[in-house]
Amino acid sequence: MKPAVQSDPDYLDRLIGEQEAAGFIGYTVRALQNWRVRGGGPKFVKVSARSIRYRRRDLIAWAESHLVQNTSQGAAA
Repeated sequence: MKPAVQSDPDYLDRLIGEQEAAGFIGYTVRALQNWRVRGGGPKFVKVSARSIRYRRRDLIAWAESHLVQNTSQGAAA
């Protein structure tokens, strides 16, 4: 387990902004914005009409759902 998770029990469930979420999964903020409109991205929390947040737990779950073992498996839904 990473040190941040060990020292902070709320690390995985704390809400983080787009910028941090994008960095956490290695994509751009624009990619997250596109996924929110088109679907297929990680779960998010709509705090208000203009405020979006993510939980690290949901970002990890989304990445895990896209794991494949070879190229013939295709893209995950």
